Amino acid sequence: QVYLVESGGGLVQAGGSLRLACEASGLTLSSYNMGWFRQAPGKEREFAAAISRSGGSSYYADSVKGRFTISGDNALNTVYLQMNDLKPEDTAVYYCAASVGWYSSPRQINEWDYWGQGTQVTVSS
Repeated sequence: QVYLVESGGGLVQAGGSLRLACEASGLTLSSYNMGWFRQAPGKEREFAAAISRSGGSSYYADSVKGRFTISGDNALNTVYLQMNDLKPEDTAVYYCAASVGWYSSPRQINEWDYWGQGTQVTVSS
């Protein structure tokens, strides 16, 4: 079975930073595209960032580009989301996702095959 376990969420002041981690089991990180989505209260789950299985291509939502960085560590089978200059609008549950491949775009929820249970990020003003 594939398991994705997120960690690193918490409460941070605006302008601060957090680093989320997604530890994967049951899959080899280098064989999967990985991504992060987030869901704020009352809103739909939205794309935040993704990285291709090769690690050569990264994708970001416009709302986080320049502030968030996605990366992976194959040795630890872990994907990270470094979040800098956090804003209150970044408050959401952040979900890790894995895909064997993208038919269209990593921004689409239906492109993803496996999901973690999420970790809460709260940014205070």
